[in-house]
Amino acid sequence: MPNRPLRLVFAGTPAFASAHLEALLRWPGADIVAAYTQPDRPAGRGKKLSASPVKILAQEHGIPVLQPRTLRDAAAQAELAALAPDVMVVVAYGLILPAPVLAAPRLGCINVHGSILPRWRGAAPIQRAIEAGDSESGVTIMLMDEGLDTGAMLHIARCPIGPHDTAADLHDRLAELGPPALIETLTALAQGTAQPQAQDDAHSCYAAKIEKSEAAIDWTLDAAVIDRRIRAFNPFPIAYTTLHGERIKVHRAEPGPSAAAEAGTLLRADAGGLVVACGSGSVKILALQLEGGKVLDCAAVLNGRAELFCPGRRFDHA
Repeated sequence: MPNRPLRLVFAGTPAFASAHLEALLRWPGADIVAAYTQPDRPAGRGKKLSASPVKILAQEHGIPVLQPRTLRDAAAQAELAALAPDVMVVVAYGLILPAPVLAAPRLGCINVHGSILPRWRGAAPIQRAIEAGDSESGVTIMLMDEGLDTGAMLHIARCPIGPHDTAADLHDRLAELGPPALIETLTALAQGTAQPQAQDDAHSCYAAKIEKSEAAIDWTLDAAVIDRRIRAFNPFPIAYTTLHGERIKVHRAEPGPSAAAEAGTLLRADAGGLVVACGSGSVKILALQLEGGKVLDCAAVLNGRAELFCPGRRFDHA
């Protein structure tokens, strides 16, 4: 616990960030003087402006909310400097922090990053770790610099990635792992006991933003690769394929043994799943979503649409 509460500015946008803000609100070592978050965005079918989870939580607790479109202009930088923060805590904010912003807090800007750095730098470390078949992930707290997730590391908290974990599963696990790691790091910074450790750039990979186009399943790939992509792209953008002209979203699957059939061929369809031949091995689809429908297990889908899933038909390739 610091000798006096730290003057904190929090910057974040999605639910992952709000989990950390919630923990700081409960921590007596924090005096949160402002919350920065992305401008409200259109959402839903009506495209009504929607506030971020961080904005909603901050307003519930009477914290002033700032939503600049950029932090590169002098007025936004002066506004931040006037808050005289000890630390700026950044969690999935979504805006670049230029040098004057990084220099404004007395103890610097720290970032909560959803991977064990330097393994995955960039926008989608959770998804890319699952897609790559990593056995471990975690949260890194680092001092921010002008590079992309290149700052000195202050704390690492680790967790395993299970063989059935989706991006949603790992996201939730890291959202529990991050807040106590953040508070431990802030305490060390305030007490002057933090020991920054430089990253080894040679071991870094770029976790590119997930594009919707990546979600199309290429059945010519190895079954294990397809399975990892299905899990990595859940809950967004959800892997999909087409059969007989109908788009099908695949929410849950598992890899299986090889089959003597062309990639994409539906080998079996029963209550246990839809077995599809791949370039190597096979994939059993366990839960799917037809156009305009709900997510269902295979037994429920076959009860209503068994005629669509005739063994021997071929799913289209990406």
